[in-house]
Amino acid sequence: MGISYIDEYRAKLVSPEEAVKIVKSGDWVDWGFGHSKPVALDKALSLRKEELRDINLRHVLSLSPEACIEADPHGEVFALNAWYFSGYDRKLHDSGRAYHQPMVFSNQGLYYQKSIKDLVDVAMFRVTTMNKDGFFNLHCACSSLRSIMEAAKQVVVEVNERLPWAMGGAEECIHISEVDYVVEAESRVEEIPVVPPTDIDTLIAGHIVPLIPDGACIQLGIGGLPNIVGTMLAESDIKDLGCHSEMLADAFYHLHEAGKLTNRRKGVDRGKSTFTFAAGSQFLYDWMDHNPSCITYPAGYTNNPRLIAQNPRSVSINACLEVDLFGQVSSESAGIRQISGTGGQLDFATGAYLSEGGSSYICCNSSYTDRDGNLKSRIVPTLVPGSIVTVPRSLTHCVVTEHGIADLAGRSTWQRAEALINIAHPELRDQLVEEAQKMNIWRRSNR
Repeated sequence: MGISYIDEYRAKLVSPEEAVKIVKSGDWVDWGFGHSKPVALDKALSLRKEELRDINLRHVLSLSPEACIEADPHGEVFALNAWYFSGYDRKLHDSGRAYHQPMVFSNQGLYYQKSIKDLVDVAMFRVTTMNKDGFFNLHCACSSLRSIMEAAKQVVVEVNERLPWAMGGAEECIHISEVDYVVEAESRVEEIPVVPPTDIDTLIAGHIVPLIPDGACIQLGIGGLPNIVGTMLAESDIKDLGCHSEMLADAFYHLHEAGKLTNRRKGVDRGKSTFTFAAGSQFLYDWMDHNPSCITYPAGYTNNPRLIAQNPRSVSINACLEVDLFGQVSSESAGIRQISGTGGQLDFATGAYLSEGGSSYICCNSSYTDRDGNLKSRIVPTLVPGSIVTVPRSLTHCVVTEHGIADLAGRSTWQRAEALINIAHPELRDQLVEEAQKMNIWRRSNR
């Protein structure tokens, strides 16, 4: 390290308890995205509960319990405002201790630049150790952290030497000169448990994988379905896959190990796996650490549909909760109950379809069994009242269940209804036909 940066670092180095004194009643405090949430600072701030009031915490995807929220079980001081819910966030929301902030991920940075720039009092991020040039790295959580930092009145970083260094890209670093305080605290890097695929996940993947061409540029998320898609691709004869994804997941590491992930045919960032956040197993973090073939960018770049479309043969694979017979996709709520968030699903559904030779696949089980043992369809006549439309019918491309693929793009309402009913659970199709007839979206010649 240059001596000047060491001196500046030491001058700004304080204890967590000292750093959180900058937070005052009524403040909005940003934790950033996932792994960037500071652990020691969160705990230190929670200890000030009796001194403060009306503190809003803003975060995306909690990967571990929030100390402030746990210390305030009745929500009298701290409230969590989450751009995207993890399972933990969802439970907090159900108990009235967390609130959802709707977003399209590609626009998140713009929200801080244009719409809520006056509502960022303190930014507190977990970062890597500083390098010799005075830079900290944003590791698994580039996302929109620079936009947050630039809007914040004060910035505190919590240095954790366990975090991997993500190469960029752009906006992957913070300089010591941009920081008000530095805290040092070691904490674990949260891993995401592997979700084994179900039999239905395997059937759904079996419809999609044969349609993915050599040279395809893939977007995958987390869960059993992306895992089995990655496994099938790794075991196939496919060649020269690319990665342009908001999330760098375990599946991409496995594709790399199988020699399938070369990024040679990408139109943008050729030779590189592009992502804005990473979440998975420790081997994923070890792989991305100082790896010039894995590059991180802000979400405004990775999730820009126009940029996604510049990669030929882009393939986007995402999950949903329900699809109605008009082709409206609900991926984030069950009625008024918020489950997750829009995230990047709309960005990638749009960008992949715009791509030359590209496809967007939105997947769900055809049915589920309710608490009373009744078989219910996930292909529904209309969405449950209060359900949030994540992908509007005008932008829905392919919907996939274990019974096949319904290509909705460019189709009329009766064609959509017919295609969706054909991939619904066989025992529930007649009922859906009756509803389509009542809704006047079933062609007479089909009756």
